[in-house]
Amino acid sequence: MSQATRGRGTRSRGRRRGSRERLRPQASAPAYIKREIPYYEFLGEEGLLKLEDQADWIIQEIGLEFRDDPQALEIWKAAGADVRRTRVRLDRGVARKLCQTAPAEFIQHARNPDKSVHIGGNSQVFAPVYGPPFVRDLEGGRRYGSFEDFERLVKIVSQLPSLHHSGLVIVEPCDLPVSKRHLDMVYAHMKYNDKPHLGAITEKSRAQDSVDMARILHGEAFMEQNCVIMGNVNTNSPLLVDRVVTEAARVYCGANQGLVVVPFILGGAMGPVTTAASIAQALAEAMMVGAFTQLVRPGAPFIMGNFLSSMSLRTGAPTFGMPEPVISNLVIGQLARRLGVPLRCGGSLTASKLPDAQAAFESADSMLSTVLGGAHFVLHAAGWLEGGLCTGFEKLVMDADRLGAYQVMLSGLPLDDNALARDAYAEVEPAGHFLGCAHTMANYETAYYDALLSDSNNVEQWEEEGGKDMAQRAFERWNQLLKDYEAPPLDPAKDEELLAYIAKRKSEIPDAWY
Repeated sequence: MSQATRGRGTRSRGRRRGSRERLRPQASAPAYIKREIPYYEFLGEEGLLKLEDQADWIIQEIGLEFRDDPQALEIWKAAGADVRRTRVRLDRGVARKLCQTAPAEFIQHARNPDKSVHIGGNSQVFAPVYGPPFVRDLEGGRRYGSFEDFERLVKIVSQLPSLHHSGLVIVEPCDLPVSKRHLDMVYAHMKYNDKPHLGAITEKSRAQDSVDMARILHGEAFMEQNCVIMGNVNTNSPLLVDRVVTEAARVYCGANQGLVVVPFILGGAMGPVTTAASIAQALAEAMMVGAFTQLVRPGAPFIMGNFLSSMSLRTGAPTFGMPEPVISNLVIGQLARRLGVPLRCGGSLTASKLPDAQAAFESADSMLSTVLGGAHFVLHAAGWLEGGLCTGFEKLVMDADRLGAYQVMLSGLPLDDNALARDAYAEVEPAGHFLGCAHTMANYETAYYDALLSDSNNVEQWEEEGGKDMAQRAFERWNQLLKDYEAPPLDPAKDEELLAYIAKRKSEIPDAWY
């Protein structure tokens, strides 16, 4: 048998062996990514200064509205801001100076210390989709999310090592009252998952419930000194900060917990049609809310966000993975580093309704720019469909598979003796092959990223195994993850106290469905 034929036989056996193991659990991964590669610098100094000048101009000359929260206006007045009715203006540089007390990096502690995440610096943290009212899977189709769907998604995320954080609203459990569902959602993250998570923000009382439940889980003394929960809020672009944001800031930051502040700008609607103007507007809005968080409590964790989407000017529909939001991900990373605060932006975003080729293209372009731009905390890293209206079960595990590949890229290129493999050249003769040499055998399990959902078999083997596409393989994977799920241990006393708190609060809150 020729050496080439022996090589083909080895590859064929490897493919068959790999196909049988494809749905095995992925290898363990670190709690978060430590970035070892440079950032992509899209703009030079002159361009960055122009955007910062535009943001300062907006803050000083146009100002931002802070509505429906008189206490927020009193905080601004006490700080010396120019407050006229509900319009707040600051002199150039003041917002940036106030943001300086926000930590450039911090730890969000998980109930399992091994899964705590570092946010800021050279770290990147991936979290799943947040906020859709609908779910979709191959068997059940598209439907309103239920609490059963919510719990299943939390359990799946808990087992995906490339998702470091479980977020909160992986889908809205639309079968639970709006007024009470936050209690069940926060508890599900605490009970079925031991990664860090977010809390509710839609009403001040719901934010307070989230913080109070975190105190039960982590202990009041520990929580006073450490971040264990964060809220994620959006400004009401253009240039409006409503009471949901300021009340969440007072609850979370007042308790020394984190706030993620994200201007959601649909270019041509909530911001100018030009990308540069929308980026500057996002910086202005985020800096103003960041400054407010530091007036509430200097040193409270703050993450600056950016969610800039282009749109079809023919239909008004948002578009994702397009060059304009890709550019914004890269530029906002530069601006956040200059401001000295952690950044949230991007994700695996798509307007596609299915986990198809459109979803793959748009998600890949959006996520690559997110990674290269240096976002420290990435919501929507997996599971996003239909412009954020739908969580895809298959899309969730497909995206997570690719996130593992980004982790390899972010880890850089090893250049040690093993990586340069001189001993392999000593063993293998010219025109030979490295398949069976000692260096290959010592490294074959870790040499390359193992994309569990990709099929690299020859077509005959693929057909023999059913001719399944990636969506079908992803369907099998998430169902297997649910079969394999085991809840992480939770202190029974804390569990009992959490359940008692939930029961008491539910008895005090009337059902409301809006």
